[in-house]
Formats: sequence, C-alpha cells, structure tokens
Amino acid sequence: MKSFEFIIRDELGIHARPAGLLSKKAKEYQSEVTLTHNGKSILATKLMALMSLGVKYGDVVKITVDGSDEEKAFEELMAFFEGNF
Repeated sequence: MKSFEFIIRDELGIHARPAGLLSKKAKEYQSEVTLTHNGKSILATKLMALMSLGVKYGDVVKITVDGSDEEKAFEELMAFFEGNF
C-alpha cells in the first residue's frame, strides 16, 4: 500500500470535470484507489462519491493505492494530481 497527500490548488476544488477525469483514471488500474478527506474515505472510481466529498481549494486529500499495480498507479496518480488539481 502506498499513499500521498495533496493540497488542492484548483480554485473550484474537485468539481464535476476533474472528478470525472479522476474516476476514469482510477479505473485504469487493478489496484484500489481511495481518496480520503476530513476523515471520510471513498473509492476514487465512484464519480458521485468524489463529488459528494465537497473538496475545496486549499483542502488536503490523501490518496491511497493498494494492489498489484500500485507502484505504477502511485506514480501516475501523483503526476495526474499535479496536472489537474
């Protein structure tokens, strides 16, 4: 299991467009991708769950990757967050 924390820099937080991109990206991996915010954890593949977290600009989220391709998923998701959030 690997994880990292990320501070959201998008002025709108995790809204519909980036949530959709993240959900699609998380589905590329066999590993389970979990996003945690304010003590609540959800699977990153679940679009409505991502949007319901209410992540705003400046919030800290924790991304956890656990599974057979976690190393690849970890590296690619870190780059994805840097480029999209």
